Amino acid sequence: MTSEVLQDDPHRRVIRIGDTVRRPMHEWSPTIHELLHHLEKIGFGYAPRLLGIDEEGREVLTYLDGESGGDAWAKVVPDDGLVAMARLLRDYHEAVRDFRPAAAAGWAADDGVFGPGDLVCHGDFGPWNLVWHGNRPVGILDWDYALPARPVFDVAYALEYVTPFRDDDFAIGSLRHPGPPQRRRRLELFASAYGLTSIDGLVDEVHTQQRDVLARARRLAAEGRRPQVDWQQSGALDEVERRIGRPLD
Repeated sequence: MTSEVLQDDPHRRVIRIGDTVRRPMHEWSPTIHELLHHLEKIGFGYAPRLLGIDEEGREVLTYLDGESGGDAWAKVVPDDGLVAMARLLRDYHEAVRDFRPAAAAGWAADDGVFGPGDLVCHGDFGPWNLVWHGNRPVGILDWDYALPARPVFDVAYALEYVTPFRDDDFAIGSLRHPGPPQRRRRLELFASAYGLTSIDGLVDEVHTQQRDVLARARRLAAEGRRPQVDWQQSGALDEVERRIGRPLD
């Protein structure tokens, strides 16, 4: 059976073996496994299925074929990819609207308390964590940072990257935009495709989400988790903190 290294970072080695993917476990992985079992049970076809734990203690998941990672940035530049991403997020939220895991294993740097209107957000819903066929997303990867939160958390997280809340040079040089993005229009298009009737307060929600994600990264770094500890040591988290709250052009 053929094997392929999909990710070989110091903190995580991910291997494809045949039609399966082997990933390292975390303390909170059983909670994520509950989530994946729920999605499989209700027929949500965009998440990998959990097949078990292998002899090396790695989780075994079905392989989702398509483009992801760095190749995904180009997918959300056109309107059709941007809209499709928003609609997939809405569909996921509908799939977990009433789901409440036992969560005995906890979550990644989160207390796991469900407040009014909360659901299990993906927590890392960026283009790189989607599997694409052309400009159509066909799968969602990397569920490790799922957490109870208001749905707008995932919306705001996605908007930070697809609007994007980055300067023109970064958007063109790193995010595949051919020119300065029309940020306001892109934010409105994503929000409408998701099903929001207004964008009032949405920019503030992005800034709130940025602070929450930064706090999560600092907590994980304090626990010695990688890559967060590397981000802390390199100053990357300090740069994120300086960027939070910058106005949308």
